[in-house]
Amino acid sequence: MAVGNSRRPFGELYRPEFEHDGCGVGVVANIEGIQSHDIIEKGLEVLVNLAHRGAQGSDPKTGDGAGMLLQMPDRFMRREAAKLGVTIPALGEYAVGVVFLPQDAVTRAMCEESFVKTVQEEGQEFLGWRDVPVNPAVIGDTARQCQPRIRQAFVGRGPGVADQSEFERRLYVIRKTVERRVVALHTPEADDF
Repeated sequence: MAVGNSRRPFGELYRPEFEHDGCGVGVVANIEGIQSHDIIEKGLEVLVNLAHRGAQGSDPKTGDGAGMLLQMPDRFMRREAAKLGVTIPALGEYAVGVVFLPQDAVTRAMCEESFVKTVQEEGQEFLGWRDVPVNPAVIGDTARQCQPRIRQAFVGRGPGVADQSEFERRLYVIRKTVERRVVALHTPEADDF
């Protein structure tokens, strides 16, 4: 079955008529699927070379939140968790969530409590928190004024979860439930979650 032009089969993903430049997009990959720190270094080089990735503000040292999507760095996470006394299961049996939390200690504690409670209610195992190291000296004043507390949450796959797909669905439910619970706190500081 063809749509429009009979030379294009239905479902074709690439359509040249939709070809256009994208603002600030870079891709670095190993097509063989081999993990390498070299890919990270090249990805950082791409980010540095993209002077304009979107809207620009009045503070040139405040970025736009650009980042990289990468595979789970299992050896790194295992090493960092061990430093905290946290034992994580085999790759595929755990997840690491990056959580932006308010600076206010009371609200942050409520958000963390909501997170842990939701993980447990969904039948998963909360394994622990890791503070993400940051260097506020290199960011702009605008970013520093609203900088969240960044933590990673280690979550183990629960015993009743049959496979990776179900685990990922549970993680999605956890994320959405925690977001709703934090909004329900009705505190201005919770907006930083």
